[in-house]
Amino acid sequence: MNIKRNTIQRQIILDSLKGFKTHPSVDVLYTEIHKIHPTISKATVYRNLRQLSKEGVITQLAVKDDAARYDGCVVPHYHFSCKICNKIIDIEMDCIDEIDDAVASKHDLLIDNHEILFVGTCEECLA
Repeated sequence: MNIKRNTIQRQIILDSLKGFKTHPSVDVLYTEIHKIHPTISKATVYRNLRQLSKEGVITQLAVKDDAARYDGCVVPHYHFSCKICNKIIDIEMDCIDEIDDAVASKHDLLIDNHEILFVGTCEECLA
């Protein structure tokens, strides 16, 4: 029997992540948590993020040439990654679910979901 434990540390990590809009790396998240809760170790943050991601409570983003980043928002949405400052921005738009059907039928696959990452230069870096 696999019981999901909601420890105090787990809740602190989840609450901290949900307070970010910037999709932090483990190091950034740990630094912020450690300021308020100095007894939490980086290993605890890593372990809990990995478990929360595995359970679908949060999303782990794989960004090219960067450390894994985490998103506390699991409502379907896309992301934009700035190739200059490495900022990740949520892109809210209607999800294009029909892409799942098109790819599945063309390649004889069963698609559970998809992730789209737009890459370019953000508004701040263009200025």
